[in-house]
Amino acid sequence: MNQDAEQTAPLAHYKVLDLSQGVAGPYCAHLLSRQGAEVVKVEPPDGDWARHVGLSREGQSSLSATYNAGKRSIAVDARQPGGGALLRRLAEGADVVIQNFRPQVVQRMGVDYDSLRAAGMNPVYVSISGYGPTGPYADRPATDSVMQADSGLMAANRDAQGRPQRVGLLLADIAAGVYAAQACTAALLGKARDGRGRHVQLNLFEVCCALQSTVLAENALCGGQPSAGVSAPNGVFAAADGFITLLALNNDQFERLCRALDLPHWLQDARFASNALRLAHKRELHAELDALIARHPRAWWEQRLDAQGALHASVQNLCDVVSHPQAAHLQSFAQLEQPGFGSLLYAASPWSPLGRRPGVAPRTGEHSAQILAEAGFDAQQVQALIASGVVRQSEEAA
Repeated sequence: MNQDAEQTAPLAHYKVLDLSQGVAGPYCAHLLSRQGAEVVKVEPPDGDWARHVGLSREGQSSLSATYNAGKRSIAVDARQPGGGALLRRLAEGADVVIQNFRPQVVQRMGVDYDSLRAAGMNPVYVSISGYGPTGPYADRPATDSVMQADSGLMAANRDAQGRPQRVGLLLADIAAGVYAAQACTAALLGKARDGRGRHVQLNLFEVCCALQSTVLAENALCGGQPSAGVSAPNGVFAAADGFITLLALNNDQFERLCRALDLPHWLQDARFASNALRLAHKRELHAELDALIARHPRAWWEQRLDAQGALHASVQNLCDVVSHPQAAHLQSFAQLEQPGFGSLLYAASPWSPLGRRPGVAPRTGEHSAQILAEAGFDAQQVQALIASGVVRQSEEAA
């Protein structure tokens, strides 16, 4: 990212108060930061709970480092007298407030949308919850795994035996963060036009439903019966040295695949004359491909498939993705010198040149005194807040 791009990041000069913890809210705020916004992360004195999940070193986990890179941190004990008032003071200077607490929690702290509006503030306010603020499931706890099960994502991701499987990443949380960031920037655009703040409300359940819109529609059309898929052949096949995915979505792509795999008899077979017919005979197609693809390594097949422009890809492991030739060309990955981890791999902005490089993820309360000073507290007031335990300043930064 060059200096000009850094200076023209679209959200430069916008200020975000990130009250959220975990993944969805922090990722939303992180994306806004990558687009130029200044993000202050508010944490309890013990830090965001995500700091202690998975691989963790020196008060930072790979998860929290990923989703909080580029932010500054202030640690506030909102349970103490004065904690809520401090949060409202910080909200006064924010263009965006992000939170993912239950409604009664933010109301108790006095930083819910209605309370801020009543106090004369006009922010774009982002609320992220599991099931939404009302309804029979509003108070149910919701983690990514719970949501993948309850929204049908696991059922849509069945294995060959039909057993539901969890998608192997925090898909519900990550998708919610992306949806929230997009809705937030849309709300900021609306505010720039009419001067009115907005309350953006998202929940993980509806995010997962939106992700599956086509799957849910097809399921309804099929009367709840398992779908045969969108095309045939279409699947993952074992080569001599790994797996490769092959597919054809229309007749032209089917012809290319047949030429690449030297299967001229498929082109003469009336059973395979259209995608609908191929879907009806998917089992026969896949059985022949299983036996054929196993004869040679992936590189051998890729050369033939590339020559015909057939749809295919080797199934890469995670290390392969990082060293992928296209990733090298696009500079898709970089290293972040994160305290506690040393050199930490991170994925570059997918919407270059609208973004900027992230800074390191902060320690809990690393910037507390600095943020308080910027909010108008003098040195004596800052020290009093720290001494009373309302605010924690990390010892490393003290």
